[in-house]
Amino acid sequence: MTGDLFDGTDQPLAPGAVLLRGFAREVAPALVDAARAVIAGAPLRHMVTPGGLEMGVAMTNCGPLGWVSDRRGYRYQAADPLSGAPWPALPEAFRTLALDAAARAGFPGFVPDACLVNRYAPGTRLSLHQDRDEADFGAPIVSVSLGLPAVFLFGGLSRADRPRRLALAHGDVVVWGGPSRLVYHGVAPLAAGDHPLLGAQRINLTFRKAG
Repeated sequence: MTGDLFDGTDQPLAPGAVLLRGFAREVAPALVDAARAVIAGAPLRHMVTPGGLEMGVAMTNCGPLGWVSDRRGYRYQAADPLSGAPWPALPEAFRTLALDAAARAGFPGFVPDACLVNRYAPGTRLSLHQDRDEADFGAPIVSVSLGLPAVFLFGGLSRADRPRRLALAHGDVVVWGGPSRLVYHGVAPLAAGDHPLLGAQRINLTFRKAG
């Protein structure tokens, strides 16, 4: 795995973007327990893109709003399309971590109303994209890495910009907002492994202010 690795330090990536090494490590067991409770209430699923392709990353949501994708497009909605019920409530451990990480990165007062819970199996990747489905772009994105290590691709404001390859470990948090809010980003294919807490998988929590 390539990339910068400075455990326990804040690593600026661009204006408004920072990698917080190990920021969530101490509370990771509580985050994993909360994620499992969310998944029990709204099971992971492979959503379909508007073009009809099944996404490789399995996902679900918690909070007042959840991100969904189907033939009609990408959007946020208050109900789980599988059950018709509201998404599980945002766990307090999630809310506290997201607020603290955002404040550490220079975005105090962040109040997420959506959390995407993504599960990566070995070989799964996430292509470069921008997060553009939110109502406004004034709030940052807070992304928490749990389980197997991954290579995060952090690009620029143009798809043509060559992304940096950042090695993410269990408990690392990436926050981007302000001038970097619309950067292209993704995840390289996940390498096989066995994490002591999560086994052969990576769980990513992505907090957003969607409404």
